[in-house]
Amino acid sequence: MAPAIKNDSAPPSPPSKSLGTALPYAARTALHLKGLVPSAVENFAAQEARAYEQFQAKGTPLEQYIFLSWLRNTNLDLFYRLVLKHLKEIAPVIYTPTVGQACQEFSHIYPFLAPPSAVDGLYIPLNEVDNIDEIINNYKESIPEGQQPEITVITDGSRILGLGDLGMNGMGIPVGKLQLYVAAAGLDPTRCLPIVLDFGTDNPKYLEDPLYLGIRQKRPEDPEFYAATEKVLNGLTRAFPEIF
Repeated sequence: MAPAIKNDSAPPSPPSKSLGTALPYAARTALHLKGLVPSAVENFAAQEARAYEQFQAKGTPLEQYIFLSWLRNTNLDLFYRLVLKHLKEIAPVIYTPTVGQACQEFSHIYPFLAPPSAVDGLYIPLNEVDNIDEIINNYKESIPEGQQPEITVITDGSRILGLGDLGMNGMGIPVGKLQLYVAAAGLDPTRCLPIVLDFGTDNPKYLEDPLYLGIRQKRPEDPEFYAATEKVLNGLTRAFPEIF
């Protein structure tokens, strides 16, 4: 995925499939896409108008959140065009207050936030912290070469927006924070790494939920928690010495 494009006159170079219907005919030929997409070649304004129309058509803020998440994971440029153009309207959807509901229901909506092949952060279970280097290497293999993360936001899901212990479901917080950092501070969205430490939950609601996607155990005592967290942080700094 390419960084967000600031204006209609500056598409990424070389042309990428992520441009969607804005991909010129010559690029479609080079990428062997003739006949595989509709014939119209649009400008970015038309793409934005269609995306905004779909955003407004969603019946609830949670549905808008799901739509925007899918858009971000399939067309990063278009997502940030929409966010920057309608920041006042969209910020409460990608972060508070809607992100609170999204976190509470994260295990139920997760499959619909991105295509199965999309990698949208790291989920690090307590029982895998000794394999942190393998986990990080898996992440490295999923991103373009040289596109290492420069910033991370990490949560253990234990205290989410006054909602209490949401366990792994708290992933929505680092995802949302990084989206705002990109929109407000101009960070490269391809170099942001959201992480959830899936170290269990003391919330019986999630331990008993058959669709909960985190590990099903109570949280560890402080000594084990801090030792595991240190292993994660050490692994991150080994792999990405400049990350903050």
